[in-house]
Amino acid sequence: MEEKTRVPSVGEALIPLVFLIVLLVLNIQIFGTDGLSGSNQIVLILSAGVAALVAVFRLGYRWETLQEGMVKSISSAMSSILILFLIGALAGTWMISGIVPAMIYYGLQILSPAIFLVAACLVCAIVSVATGSSWTTVATVGIALLGIGKALGFEEGIIAGAIISGAYFGDKMSPLSDTTNLAPAMAGTDLFTHIRHMAKTTVPSITITLILFIVIGMNYQTQGSVEDVKAISDIILEKFTINGWLFIVPVVVLVMIIKKVSAIPALLTGALLGGVFAVIFQPEIIAGIANESSASYAYLSFKAVMMALYGEISVVTSNEVVNELLVTRGMGGMLYTIWLIICAMVFGGIMEVSGMLRVLAEAIIKKVHKVGSLIASTAATCMFFNVTTSDQYLAILVPGRMYADIYKKRGLKPENLSRTLEDSATVTSVLVPWNTCGATQASVLGVATFVYAPYCFFNIISPIMTILYGYLNIGINYYQEDEEELTYDSIANK
Repeated sequence: MEEKTRVPSVGEALIPLVFLIVLLVLNIQIFGTDGLSGSNQIVLILSAGVAALVAVFRLGYRWETLQEGMVKSISSAMSSILILFLIGALAGTWMISGIVPAMIYYGLQILSPAIFLVAACLVCAIVSVATGSSWTTVATVGIALLGIGKALGFEEGIIAGAIISGAYFGDKMSPLSDTTNLAPAMAGTDLFTHIRHMAKTTVPSITITLILFIVIGMNYQTQGSVEDVKAISDIILEKFTINGWLFIVPVVVLVMIIKKVSAIPALLTGALLGGVFAVIFQPEIIAGIANESSASYAYLSFKAVMMALYGEISVVTSNEVVNELLVTRGMGGMLYTIWLIICAMVFGGIMEVSGMLRVLAEAIIKKVHKVGSLIASTAATCMFFNVTTSDQYLAILVPGRMYADIYKKRGLKPENLSRTLEDSATVTSVLVPWNTCGATQASVLGVATFVYAPYCFFNIISPIMTILYGYLNIGINYYQEDEEELTYDSIANK
């Protein structure tokens, strides 16, 4: 039977979105930061159900069409899900091998509380520029820096904010980053023109961010003392064999990513090498985790490394702070996050295939009249898609297609659009708890999105900076084009 559908009205398209927002607000009030454990997922599924009811009974869609949209949406997130599993595995073997403890140990020797936050941000920025990946940066040096910061007495929210700010600066500016390549492709400009143009807003944003972290660091009253730091260092040195050879593994992973090896094989290599180095350098840790006295070392090694790859393990010491640092959850620890991502993609898939997302985006486009409002509406659309589709790639792809001809009609070169896409879509994705980025970083760092979000200064400042530049007409590149009349259908279908 042929499907007879119609275009939703703005009111109809808003129904599932308003339902989602109301339930999430209620959910946060009741469950707080524990929402990731299941309640947020149920809210997304219920919202998807409301969207399906509107699509079937008001718009005429068949369930089979909506199901195809959900499956397609989930399929687009499969690479992220695989990466999440491997990040969990890598965190486990890097802990039992002594790699992360070594990073914490040496970091405690050179980082003081006054400079820690700005140093953490800069280190993550450098690593992320080199690798092109915020996820890899947070999952490796980010975890170590979180441990160092907690040992120095900082609250985990502000540490995570510094780590994420630096990681997303690098992700945004690196020519190796997938989003940095995707944005100019959607806008119709080349990579290095895009990066040069993006620096006009990104450099001021990261400068303000670093100043804020310097001021906070110099005035922050940490709970830790020199004696506490020394005690933590001594316990790590007592439990683990700490030496420079351990850094071969992160260097190998870094080189692989710089050489443009895909994230999945690079992370798998890092996880397996971590297991090998655990067997070589940490026999006491291996024996403690396997917890069997009569077995051979080969048996103990296999059991301990497998446990680190898939499940939760901990190294127990006499210091509670150190005990918190030496816990990992392996692949199994990522299951709540993956559950959240799948539920989010179900909601986004129904909203997209039913045309409700398109209608809401077009309603924003109709309000565009001047350059400043055009850039502001582009940023708002990107952030809207981050919230509703739960995926930063869709938040770049769909607005990029929608706005390309409007920018041309207004006489604006495409690098203006590509910059705005990255200033708003890439960096704000991590601030949304049910977005793939927000869910991932909350899970990897063990810090709830709403706890670290207020301290992600770079991610907050970037969209404000691009909107400000638009209204002040700073850094806008113009050219003259025939101002042919465009329809909203032609814009959306580009």
